[in-house]
Amino acid sequence: MEGCIFCDIAEGRMEADIVYADDQMVAFRDINPQAPVHDVVITRRHITSALELTTEDSGLLSDLFQAIEKVAEIEGVAEGGIRIVTNVGIEADQVIKHLHFHILGGRKMHWPPG
Repeated sequence: MEGCIFCDIAEGRMEADIVYADDQMVAFRDINPQAPVHDVVITRRHITSALELTTEDSGLLSDLFQAIEKVAEIEGVAEGGIRIVTNVGIEADQVIKHLHFHILGGRKMHWPPG
């Protein structure tokens, strides 16, 4: 989608500190980390948010969570634990309207998060 920063990253038109990439996903380090490890996993296909997913996306969603697992292993936080977050809409602070999941790890997470 034209004008989408995450689409630009997925297509290689914008630089990012890539941690993992395959034919459907790209994972990169967040530019404003909230934990020692803070990566963002995006779909290459533009999907606005998790609420836009359909049953036809079940395979994509499965692949996305497998990519999240790989990123956690690459970053060395899989064993200690991670927090996976996706924001949907303005009140949830979804800044970029492209489906993405934050992976946070490397420290004890607290609840409630916000």
